[in-house]
Amino acid sequence: MVLLESLHQQLGAARYPLRLDGAPAAETARDAAVHQVEDYVLPRYRSLDAPLLAVVGGSTGAGKSTLVNALVGHPVTRAGAIRPTTRQPILLHHPQDTEWFTTARILPHLSRITGHRVSADDADSTVSADRAGVDPDPGAMDSVVLVAETGLPAGLALLDAPDIDSISEDNRRLAGQLLSAADLWIFVTTANRYADAVPWQLLLDAASRDITVAVVLDRVPPGTEGEVAADLRRMLTAQGLAHAELFVVPEARLDERGMLPAGAVNPLRGWLGSLASTSGTRSDVARRTLNGVVRQLAGRAEELAAAEDDQRSAAARLAADAESAYARAQTNVLAATQDGTLLRGEVLHRWQDFVGTGEFFRQLESGIGRLRDRLGALLRGRPAPAEDVEVAIETGLHAVIVEQAAAAAEETEERWRQDAAGRPLVQSRDLGRLPEDFSEQAAAEVRGWQSDLMRLIESEGAGKRTMARISALGVNSVAVTLMVVSFASTGGLLGIEVGIAGGTAVVGQKLLESIFGEDAVRRLARRSQENLHTRVETLLEQDSRRFTELLGEVRTPEDTQRLRDLVPPLERLSEEGSR
Repeated sequence: MVLLESLHQQLGAARYPLRLDGAPAAETARDAAVHQVEDYVLPRYRSLDAPLLAVVGGSTGAGKSTLVNALVGHPVTRAGAIRPTTRQPILLHHPQDTEWFTTARILPHLSRITGHRVSADDADSTVSADRAGVDPDPGAMDSVVLVAETGLPAGLALLDAPDIDSISEDNRRLAGQLLSAADLWIFVTTANRYADAVPWQLLLDAASRDITVAVVLDRVPPGTEGEVAADLRRMLTAQGLAHAELFVVPEARLDERGMLPAGAVNPLRGWLGSLASTSGTRSDVARRTLNGVVRQLAGRAEELAAAEDDQRSAAARLAADAESAYARAQTNVLAATQDGTLLRGEVLHRWQDFVGTGEFFRQLESGIGRLRDRLGALLRGRPAPAEDVEVAIETGLHAVIVEQAAAAAEETEERWRQDAAGRPLVQSRDLGRLPEDFSEQAAAEVRGWQSDLMRLIESEGAGKRTMARISALGVNSVAVTLMVVSFASTGGLLGIEVGIAGGTAVVGQKLLESIFGEDAVRRLARRSQENLHTRVETLLEQDSRRFTELLGEVRTPEDTQRLRDLVPPLERLSEEGSR
């Protein structure tokens, strides 16, 4: 029982959020399996001695209601020209078995309505239904009408199900659910419709479950009984249903009450009575069906686990698309900080103003021995404030980050649109556009990086002599110089930019070395880059979550494995029960 309860839990937990080709079918199969465990497997394992439930199913107009009326000996369900006629399932049982069906032992999702047989000449219905506290609704598909009938043997209940090919989707769904809760099936078909596809789909399912099946061939023209029955028997054998019982009901005129002639269904009535006659025969039928269902559920669990594998593969593919797009954006941002891109334009202009290019470079010609003092004097004179260079770097770096993030978002959205699994996720969302607050977030990260850089300089210059040198130049000036040194690899500069940017960076580096020492400057530059890399990575990763969070409902391999681990013990349980 613990195994079956675990199966119920794991089946209910299975998820198929990505609209892959097989996802709708997997969801339908999952829901059907959950209902079958709830409606049949658990109740039957708990009560092997309970009455057998025979579900009467078939196509529209096959004569199910007429057959049920004949089996109990009087009109109890409505038959007529309006389709679908069986709008609400009716469960007929012997009065001694009432307590087996009034509780939620089986079909727990359907409420119970007590039915009362009314006068046979009532033209509208032969059953009236009362449900305490609920307005009777003959068309409701969330309840079952219970009718006690002495015409049925104790130990057997008949359930008249909706049409399996009903025009109503609710009817079809409920018919399938009721058939899955049956100990045995009674399929009703006609002489001119026994080859229809829909009934055979369910008959094949019956073969896979090894359920006890009776096929009723209704309305057979006189003189053709042998020929038609032989053809149907051949079809049943070919589809693995050679063990199915076959009953032929000849075509006959119904009486004024809509009843078949007396004795028309005696062979079927006798067969059902023999199955219900002893607890041993009932147990044999129940165990055979139960073992077949458990075996089928083992296969279903493996199929559902495989469908989750497909979900995870698709999710990994979509996540990889987002990851590669945003990784490329990060690479491009960091490349811009290393190939000289950020030293073009406004940043380069502000840096030149800051260091005072004319007089400054003339002094370089005479050597660099007393560079710190000369540059310090220049910086104290402040041809342009350090804040201008800092703002220019902030603006340039911010623009690069926003541009690359926007490109990553557009690329990811386009890739997902081209993927069948990703397309539904982006169709109703404008994920290719950056969030409104992204620009401010990027600016905050750049400012945070600059602030960290100044704190890093203050920490590195904690000694009195070093701090005095930093104070003489100003922390902002030293920080700006470190930023430029960090960005000044000349791989991306052209022409005169090489000389200007490269030369000023060399001077800046010599200045920093004179303050901190050569090893310390390399350490500062490296930590500056690492800090920036971390901030950019965090920012872009946060934006990429707009995509990857949409994949969050896909279950983990460990979740799926818990379902798959149940397959071997379920197979063993079925095999042991069949011995």
